[in-house]
Amino acid sequence: MREIATELRGLRGALIPILHAVQEELGYVDQLDVPVIADVLNFSVAEVHGVVTFYRDFRREPAGRTTLRICQAEACRSVGAEELAAHAKRRTGVGFGETTYDGKLTVDEVFCLGNCALGPAVQVGEKLHGRVTPARLDALLGEVR
Repeated sequence: MREIATELRGLRGALIPILHAVQEELGYVDQLDVPVIADVLNFSVAEVHGVVTFYRDFRREPAGRTTLRICQAEACRSVGAEELAAHAKRRTGVGFGETTYDGKLTVDEVFCLGNCALGPAVQVGEKLHGRVTPARLDALLGEVR
C-alpha cells in the first residue's frame, strides 16, 4: 500500500485516488493500511479514516464473491424497492452493507442505477435488472448462490 500511495501522492487531492487504487488492489481498504496512507500523505490517521468511513464507495472489509445492489432512489421506492430490500434481507439473512456468512453475497443499497423507468432496479454482479419482483429476485439469487 505504501508503494501505491507513494506513486499517487503527487496528484491533486491524492487521497481519494489512492483509496480507490488500494480498493482496486485489495477489494477493500484494510484498517491496517490507513496509517500507512496517512504517513505517505503527511495526514493524520483520523483524516484518512474519516474519508474511508464517510464515503460509501469504500469498503472496510472484503465484499462477497457477488454483489447485489438494490436501488433505493425515489423512483424505485415508489414501485416497491423498500419491500424488495426487506425481502432480500429475509432471503439472504443480511442487510445493506453486509456479506453472507459464506462470503458468497454482499448486499448494498444504491441511489440510482439509471433504470428508473423499469423500477425496482437491481444489479447482480455487473448485470442490471428491471421490474424485479421478490420472486424474480429469488431466481436471480439462486443463480449466484
